[in-house]
Amino acid sequence: MSFTKALGLAAVAGAALTLSGCGSAPIPLAKNFELTSQHKVRSAGHWELLSRDVVAQTRATLQRAGYDAATPLHVLPPSNPSAFDLAFRDFLITELVQGGATVHQQGGSALDVTYHTQVVRHNSDRPHFIPGQFTMIAGGLIAAYGLRHQHIDAQLLAALGLTAAADFANSINSGGPTNTEMILTTTVSRGGQYVSRQTDVYYLENADTPLFLRPSYYRAVNMKVVSQ
Repeated sequence: MSFTKALGLAAVAGAALTLSGCGSAPIPLAKNFELTSQHKVRSAGHWELLSRDVVAQTRATLQRAGYDAATPLHVLPPSNPSAFDLAFRDFLITELVQGGATVHQQGGSALDVTYHTQVVRHNSDRPHFIPGQFTMIAGGLIAAYGLRHQHIDAQLLAALGLTAAADFANSINSGGPTNTEMILTTTVSRGGQYVSRQTDVYYLENADTPLFLRPSYYRAVNMKVVSQ
């Protein structure tokens, strides 16, 4: 047996012994979730897009639950609304009416549509992808391959297209992830029973947080900061 091969076997054996000693741990090991993407809300126009998506999903859910498209709906105003809450109700009503839904100004026999927002603030650092990193890396590899072989393989061009898509998916033009998120839950109920419900999460620009905070909470936070 050669020295190199013996050294390799010894390394494998050592790794196996090390792993066998890792069969238990005092606490769970950290693990990343699979790659996902999340929209960032950056303008009032985005609020309209949120309402459009909520209406589409809600009406589809009601249809699957056996409710006719003409079933009357009533969008309740939220208590102590934020600037977003006020505008979002208007967007919802507009989207419903323009979509052909029957919307009542008063409750009565109509299904109640309510929504609730929760602002979440993270204090940990937010990792940020370098704009164009995947495309630049793949482009460099293709250039090097072409210099050596004087031809650019079609598969490498396909890889460049995929990496460009990866750059897009990793939010190169969104400004990256922020420390602030909004949880938006929309509920349709009748007589205290849930008929339809959906919850979505969005990034918010940190500087825009006051637009999504209820006035009483915002005042309490400001008073606490001033008192400190």
